Amino acid sequence: MLRMLPEWHPQDAIMLTWPHADSDWSASLPVIESTLEAMAVAISRYQTVLIVVDSSVRKESLTQRLIRLGAERQRLQMVIAASDDTWTRDHGPLAIVREGIPELLDYRFTGWGGKFPAERDNALNQTLAEASIWQAPLHSKQDLVLEGGALETDGQGTLLTTEACLLNPNRNPQYDRHAIEQRLAQDLGIERVLWLRSGHLEGDDTDSHIDTLARFCDTGTIAHVHCDDPSDPHFEALAAMERELQQLRQPDGSPYRLVALPWPRPCFDPDDGHRLPATYANFLIINGAVLVPIHADAADARALQAMATVFPERDIIPIDCRSVIRQHGSLHCLTMQLPQGTLFNSAAEVS
Repeated sequence: MLRMLPEWHPQDAIMLTWPHADSDWSASLPVIESTLEAMAVAISRYQTVLIVVDSSVRKESLTQRLIRLGAERQRLQMVIAASDDTWTRDHGPLAIVREGIPELLDYRFTGWGGKFPAERDNALNQTLAEASIWQAPLHSKQDLVLEGGALETDGQGTLLTTEACLLNPNRNPQYDRHAIEQRLAQDLGIERVLWLRSGHLEGDDTDSHIDTLARFCDTGTIAHVHCDDPSDPHFEALAAMERELQQLRQPDGSPYRLVALPWPRPCFDPDDGHRLPATYANFLIINGAVLVPIHADAADARALQAMATVFPERDIIPIDCRSVIRQHGSLHCLTMQLPQGTLFNSAAEVS
């Protein structure tokens, strides 16, 4: 049997691609590094953190810095490789299991339809394979543009995604809906695709990645953003998305348990005033915990409580992501989980 693995499957590690001066983070490098340091330290309490860095100097200095901040040394795994940016969710490998054996798939990454340089990011998974990082075989799927942030799976053959991204002509113009569904079935073992037509966040460069809007928390639960302000420009589209979610059914015909996440007050770029894509849906599930983006907002506490209700057996860890949304992503976008059996030399604590 072939299946794409869900995020809650036991993990070897979380992969991070560290920012550097030759990237969009150059003007705010210390601030974003501070956020990533908090993430790496938190994750290392539970499992390995695989960090891609751009030089041996940064590898040594970052290792020492993370240890001083409290990271578990045996759970820090550094590898030197060239990268364009930090959005590991979209250039990292996708994991499947075939007849019980994990495999990794390397899809083409084009900077969300050619918006940004991505050549080094696109080559990164193969670079890591050549460095003998992957325990699981890595299969090239470079004929298809596909990003991890566009896909949510229950691990049982159901995929949740958006039309705005997967059917966008800036990705795979040669594929219509049917062809995309056939390819997802062939590569990932997807038996049915739940398409959302509505929903977006201002400031999002990804053409409505599903991981900013609605997320599987288990096979029967979907957490989603909910705008409760009728004057907000997002209100109508997100209300339409919520109606679509209410109509979705599980394979047995029952409705999904829907968990509405609170709506933070608008966040704006301090330089030019454009709106930034603040969302609580961009959380990360790891072994024994969930990292949740917060925004120094009154709604943060309600978001954390909602996550605690959905994940009662996991620790809930807030991460201030105001630095991350300045570049139009958030916490989940910075990460890629590596399921059990995919990484050499992991030191994960799986529960």
